[in-house]
Amino acid sequence: MAIQITIVGLGQIGASIGLALAQHSEKFERVGHDRDIGIARKAQKLGAVDRVSLNLPSAVEKADIIILSVPTDQIQETLSLIALDMKQDAVLLDTAPVKEVVAAWVSELFPEKRHYVGLTPVINPAYLIGVNSGLDAARADLFHKGMLGIVTPPRTASEAIKLSADLTRLLGAEPFFIDPSEMDGLMAATHTLPELLSAALLNATIDQPGWREGRKVAGRIYAEMTSPSMHISDPLALSQAALLNRENVVRRIDGLVAALQAIRNDIESEDSVALEARLERARDGRVLWWQQRQAANWATEEISNTAAEIPTGSEIFGRLLGIGRKRKPKPGK
Repeated sequence: MAIQITIVGLGQIGASIGLALAQHSEKFERVGHDRDIGIARKAQKLGAVDRVSLNLPSAVEKADIIILSVPTDQIQETLSLIALDMKQDAVLLDTAPVKEVVAAWVSELFPEKRHYVGLTPVINPAYLIGVNSGLDAARADLFHKGMLGIVTPPRTASEAIKLSADLTRLLGAEPFFIDPSEMDGLMAATHTLPELLSAALLNATIDQPGWREGRKVAGRIYAEMTSPSMHISDPLALSQAALLNRENVVRRIDGLVAALQAIRNDIESEDSVALEARLERARDGRVLWWQQRQAANWATEEISNTAAEIPTGSEIFGRLLGIGRKRKPKPGK
């Protein structure tokens, strides 16, 4: 008996999950839904889903697992649309860059015996640099040599957590478990801040005095520094990600401003020694991070269950059947 997994949002992450699960066709029936019908049909043609459901409630009503991979500004509305159509003991997994607020929405909107686990993808280092985005950037091995952060609100069913870890391994990644508030802080620093910094640099240079000539000499460094803006396919989604994670993002921006102010002070005071030390520290830090990220071997150091075997279809189905079951009382109880 195949497990129905419905993927809502067929961009890079959602479609890559579907492609990665293609080699486990005996375990899953993959149903896809996207607001853009053309993208949904293209994803089906690429083999990311077995079939497409154009009606969102119909797409989720028989699903055992739902992967929600939509822009941040669409999450609350999507949750409200599917909440009453999810079957009992279905598990919702989302890939949003904010977790605490999504967990709060789920708690508010979902009936009892519907389960939520947040996922944060850490992708294959081979795809860290690329120009494609959305469905065009989907790859079956997007999560190989990567990890999936598993974020669980309090009182999450243990079977739902285990199922999330099982699914992570099927995708070729390793699970790591993290608190929602901690994950929101990390995403503010490594996901939202770079995109905002890119936008700030562009706003500080484009259409400013001197840009008429500056645009002619802007080269590789400018292109690399502003490239994160190309991932802002939907400015509304980024603005919502920043606003919904406001406290963390503001703190990270304050840290960035302080770092820029320190460099500015070194330049103004002509302190070449201090300036050189700051720049050297930054360069060395980037080199070390890049080496570690390419090796992607910290999972073996930090995750105790790295060597766990890929689960079978019956094991995953057993997780689903176990969710919501009352434990048998021990003899004498």
